[in-house]
Amino acid sequence: MKKRSKYMAGAMTAVLALTLAACGSKSSSSTKSASSAVKTATTNSKKAVKGGTLSVAEVSDSPIAGIFAPELSDNASDSDFMQFATESLFGVGKDYKYTNKGAATLKLNRKAKTATIKIKKNVRWSDGKPVVAKDVEYAYEIIANKDSKSSRYTDSLQNIKGMAAYHTGAAKTISGITEPDGDNGKTVVLHFQQMKPGMKQSGNGYIWENAEPYHYLKDVPFADLAKSSKVRKHPVTFGPFKFSKVVSGQSVEFTRNKYYYKGTPKLSKIDIEVLATSKAVTAIKSKKYDIVLGMPAAQYKNYKNAKGYTMLGQKALEYTYLGFNLGKYDAKTSTNVMNKNAKMSNRSLRQAMLYALNLNQVAKKFYPGVRTRATTLIPPAFSKYHLNATGYNLNLKKAKSLLNKAGYKLGKDGYRTDPNGKKLTIHFAVMQGDDTTDAMYQDFIQQWKKIGLRVKLTTGRAIEFNAFYNKIENNTSDYDVFAAAWQLSSEPSPMDLYSKDAPYNFSRFTSKKNTALLNKIDSEKSFNTAYRVKAFKQWQRYMLKEAPVAPLMYTITVYPTSNRVKNFAISPADKEYLQWQDVEVTSNSR
Repeated sequence: MKKRSKYMAGAMTAVLALTLAACGSKSSSSTKSASSAVKTATTNSKKAVKGGTLSVAEVSDSPIAGIFAPELSDNASDSDFMQFATESLFGVGKDYKYTNKGAATLKLNRKAKTATIKIKKNVRWSDGKPVVAKDVEYAYEIIANKDSKSSRYTDSLQNIKGMAAYHTGAAKTISGITEPDGDNGKTVVLHFQQMKPGMKQSGNGYIWENAEPYHYLKDVPFADLAKSSKVRKHPVTFGPFKFSKVVSGQSVEFTRNKYYYKGTPKLSKIDIEVLATSKAVTAIKSKKYDIVLGMPAAQYKNYKNAKGYTMLGQKALEYTYLGFNLGKYDAKTSTNVMNKNAKMSNRSLRQAMLYALNLNQVAKKFYPGVRTRATTLIPPAFSKYHLNATGYNLNLKKAKSLLNKAGYKLGKDGYRTDPNGKKLTIHFAVMQGDDTTDAMYQDFIQQWKKIGLRVKLTTGRAIEFNAFYNKIENNTSDYDVFAAAWQLSSEPSPMDLYSKDAPYNFSRFTSKKNTALLNKIDSEKSFNTAYRVKAFKQWQRYMLKEAPVAPLMYTITVYPTSNRVKNFAISPADKEYLQWQDVEVTSNSR
């Protein structure tokens, strides 16, 4: 599944779920020069000290939400924080394919339309209780229960039989989730309406990859889970470390989980805290942290050669994008509903705004060596499925022509009216970032002015991250266009972002053709890779034409990592990928 991107630390969390991201404050780049300058794993061969503390920073100008349950959280900062303790059920290998090295195994049966999950015998929660079948089922119940208000409930999960009936309250249990050995057994069978090609790898959205401790949370009403101290202050998890001390919104201390099924972690403790963007470069130069997540892209040149650090990084499963406010999400029917009278409902207007942007120059001027203009909604990190397209390159002449033909007439004041002759003012919602993102958005506004469009920032300024996404999720009437970012899961299907029933479909764009193309990508026929590749490219062409959402920039994610860190890797191609219990330090100081 995906997440709105302000946060999410690249590959380390990409396999867990999708997340919301902040457009400007994260480390990033997809250019050849940047990607060639970084490695995906540490090469420290020195002898490790016994125990030790790893100090991690999360660069953000907003406090984290602090919802430490993947079923209820949809932002990457929470994922960055909880990754040390909240482990996926399944192991992940090269190309994000499932392996048998995790807490549970997964076996698909296409003929029976089932997925069988078997939890390993020695897997225990951090309170010593065994992880059982009910814990797996309970995670699905949290997502599907309407009272929990989880954004994770999607078209994809409704593929499990009985999920929709449970979601509407028509059934008290999810009929398509069975436990052959009972609640306290180790086996869970998922029964699907259809088998999907993406089920073969992590992040597919059809199979939830986490469990929650039913014995610990069962007395908390679904409506209260997200605000419960059992989720926010004292989570119980089965990863290598456990939550020891939580300072709301700011920091978490993790200590060893003595019940961890893979053995005692090498580190004694991990501390992670929020670090303000303005202090990030100075913090690295003073060697304050071992690993820094979310370094500002525009500052890459100021920290890439920092003494005592190695820059780990890779092409990110991420992109920034421009979205248009085209409707609302109807919570009662769990569907997106377009508003035919929305200001941005005219496709020519959307296309013109995109042709007016000089994204190549923006990347060169504001993010030298760390970002490139994006061309489609499937980033090049998914090389097999990415469409080699031109996208919306700068073309002011074409932009003006589109507006003229669509009836947006230019007035004496240099600005256009709408096709009905009324004054046209477009309100643009952006989130807080840094001076560079502010300058970039002002550049956008100036470019739009060149084609006669009057564009103003919603509220007159950039909006704090949490308030921004609250506005976008509710499609408030005070904005028409917004700039945001997605941190994607490791399975490229766009179903959970752009389908008719997806809460994350923030533009609220729907059409019969879009639904048909998305279904084609995830159809039985797409078990044939060539067929699926073709379906992906058809969908990308369609979305480029309709432009309800358009990509702006591709990135890589960079992690400044202290040279004292050992056995840390961020790519599934690396042996120690996601193995936090094996990370060590080779000295007592940085």
